[in-house]
Parts: sequence; structure tokens; C-alpha cells
Amino acid sequence: MHISTGGNEHVTKTPFRRTPAFTAALAVLAVLTLGGCDSEPKAAEESGPSVIVPGKPGEANQKLSAEEAARQRAEDDSPNSADVAYARMMIEHHTQALEMTELVPDRAESTKVEALAERIAAAQGPEIAAMKGWLKNHGKSLEAEESDGHEQHASMPGMATEAQLKKLRAAHGKAFDQLFLTLMITHHDGAITMATDVKGQGNNIVIEEMADEVVAQQTSEITRMRDML
Repeated sequence: MHISTGGNEHVTKTPFRRTPAFTAALAVLAVLTLGGCDSEPKAAEESGPSVIVPGKPGEANQKLSAEEAARQRAEDDSPNSADVAYARMMIEHHTQALEMTELVPDRAESTKVEALAERIAAAQGPEIAAMKGWLKNHGKSLEAEESDGHEQHASMPGMATEAQLKKLRAAHGKAFDQLFLTLMITHHDGAITMATDVKGQGNNIVIEEMADEVVAQQTSEITRMRDML
């Protein structure tokens, strides 16, 4: 306000200016107002889609939120038949891969094939030990009952036949390299199929983590082997 010196008093109004603090306060007020209006839809959105959880024999299925389903699994990840079957079959599957890699030093020509075989053996040997330990810790035998053992073996994807293994043992040089890579790519593909299946059908977190490792590692190795053909 300005006061003149001529005796007549008049007021000059200074234009109102929004200070930075005032502008910030308005922004906060707007956020709070909008937040209050859509709080319910947002809460519903955060809850995520519902999940149908199969009930136990004789019980109805349950419809849970994704968060509830994850919490329920974390509380009870007891192995089911799919987890146990996966561990048993993957032990046998990995064992065959090791048998194939043992042929490499005396037969392969490519140093890249030799290096690949060493990596496969270094990874799958410890995985076999881990799965055997898992079965033991859960009171499960290493092998299935005789009545279903053959059926499980026959259903394992990617396994080389005895005729294919015989041909591999007889090969040398480039012929061995090509056959080894071809059979191992198929073998890895089969392992990935098994791992993907147990991730959808199993219940145990440790088995799921093992399956994730198989998928990641063997997918990378398949890419490398295809480049070597």
C-alpha cells in the first residue's frame, strides 16, 4: 500500500503474486483431493487378478487373490507328486548328459565342444547331488516304484536312445562333434520342457528354483550349441 504526501490518502493495491510455497500447497491439496476420490478403485487394482487354487481331494477349489495365493504357498510348500517325480526323473536325465560329456575328451575335434562339455558336467553334477539331497530330506526314495519307473523313463523328453548313444560312442572328429551337439540340443530341450511343466504343476519352492536354473542355463547353452553346428 502506498500513502501520498498530498493530504488525500489513496491506496495502490499491489497485484497478488503466488509464491512458490503457495503453489506447492495447492499442488498437495489437489493430490489429496484426487487421492480421496479414487482410493477404492486403486485398492482394487493393487489386489491383482484372482487365482483359482485347486482344492484337496473332496474339497472345492478356492478363489484367492494373487497375493493370498502367494502367501498360502509360502506358508505351505510341501512337495507334491509332481515335485518328487521331477527330481527323480531329472537325476536320470542329467546322468545321461554326463555320460555323453564323458565321451568328449577322447572323440571330439573342436575345442569349443570340449569346453561346452566341461561346462555341462560342472553344472549338472552338482545339480544331481542337490536333487538327491532334496529327496532324502523329504523322505523320498531316489527311484520310483517298479510299477511306474518304466513309464516315467519313457515319458522323459529329450532322452537319447541306446541306438543313438551307440552311434555317438563310435563317432570321432567332426562327425562326433556334430552328433554330440545335435543330441545335446534335443536333450536340453527336453530338460526345459520338464522344468516348465513342474513350475506349473509342483508346489515346492526349492524345486521351482531348481527348475528356473535349468531353464535359464540350458536355454543359453542351446543358443551356443546351435551357433556351433
